[in-house]
Amino acid sequence: MEQKPDLIVCDVMMPEIDGYSVLKTLREEPSTATIPFIFLTALADKADTRKGMELGADDYLAKPCTPNQLLAAINIRLEKQAAFKLQQTQKLDALRSNIIQSLPHELRTPLNGILGFADLLLNEYESLESSEVREMLEEIRRSGKRLYRLVQNYLLYAELELIASDENRIQALRSCRPTECQGLISDTALKVAKDAERQSDLQLNIAEAEVQMSPIRLQKLIEELVDNAFKFSPPGTSVTLTGTLQNNQYILIIEDQGRGMNAPQISEIGAYMQFERRLYEQQGSGLGLAISKRLAELHNGHLHIESIGGQHTTISLFLPGSCLLE
Repeated sequence: MEQKPDLIVCDVMMPEIDGYSVLKTLREEPSTATIPFIFLTALADKADTRKGMELGADDYLAKPCTPNQLLAAINIRLEKQAAFKLQQTQKLDALRSNIIQSLPHELRTPLNGILGFADLLLNEYESLESSEVREMLEEIRRSGKRLYRLVQNYLLYAELELIASDENRIQALRSCRPTECQGLISDTALKVAKDAERQSDLQLNIAEAEVQMSPIRLQKLIEELVDNAFKFSPPGTSVTLTGTLQNNQYILIIEDQGRGMNAPQISEIGAYMQFERRLYEQQGSGLGLAISKRLAELHNGHLHIESIGGQHTTISLFLPGSCLLE
């Protein structure tokens, strides 16, 4: 197609190829898949209308129709397409803004720590006490681990998005051997709490069960969700994990007493999204919840988030589960 039209009006009955075939071909081609498509036909049967809609038609006008009816249908579709493009542009602008705000900061901060303490060690090592050297080395390691996690999360998110577009890889994920989750969830949560120096804030009530997910994927999922709960709640407040098995579904509920999110923020959760970053000085690329959400979906589960701003957040994770085999 040399020129991409803004909208297509097509008859169903044509000599060499029918309108259904035209629509099917257009929808299979990425460059034409989103072009508004209106069927214009003398066929008034509901089955014909349904067939056109299932193939992705945007509207269906029965002949005879007046010029005003045709123009009205065209205007409506063009307006909807313009609104859709505006919405996509706004989302891209928000994505660019969040990447510009988060990525340089998230890369620069740990690098500055590594380079700064390394310079001190090289230039002042003869005058430093062993305790000072150890403290600097710990800071270098902490910064290195933060940078490593950032890189790994970016790579993992890209990998998960590729898997999501390949049905064979999705089925391979879902057919993995089940994992006993009680110990893994508890151990992972305890490690995150220890890293945050908030072991006393963690409360666990995890039932025994198996989850249809590999250990490494489940560990990553729990790590991101628990880390998020600690990151956005103040020390001294509880972070509670409750895991139960109900009707072959494992439900893990994570509750924190942090600043929470409002409904629009919850609906916009995605990669590189950090809400109110300018208001709150915080670490993170905004990938944690996006990775968790995608991992759950790829394993035939889902995440549900409830939150009251300034009070608490409750994340419910639903995954295929089963009782432990004796």
